[in-house]
Amino acid sequence: MKASDDPASDDFKPDDLKPDDSKLIIEGITTEGDIFRPSDWADRVSGQLATFKNQRMAYSPLLKPGVKNGHKCVIIDEQLKISDPALYQELLDFAQMNHLKMCHEIDDGMEEVPPH
Repeated sequence: MKASDDPASDDFKPDDLKPDDSKLIIEGITTEGDIFRPSDWADRVSGQLATFKNQRMAYSPLLKPGVKNGHKCVIIDEQLKISDPALYQELLDFAQMNHLKMCHEIDDGMEEVPPH
């Protein structure tokens, strides 16, 4: 693996190493190894597409909080790039500005956070 293929690398591009059925994951840990704060950041970010049903928040399948390696993360379905390219770009900018790790994974390795 070359340095540009490393998801923790500053050169990581969201389309690098992307299988067809992958999700873009923004991890709640910085490239320097620090935990990102505030602790509810993933819920706040995912709330951008959430709806309320029966007085409960329902996260969109396109943007939802999860846990990876014990750290909160945001799981972004690649369909968001098509359905809402501005939001998709905003999420990438947020991750890059805050030096958060990003990677692609197939959805079966993620633990979803239940809705509030």
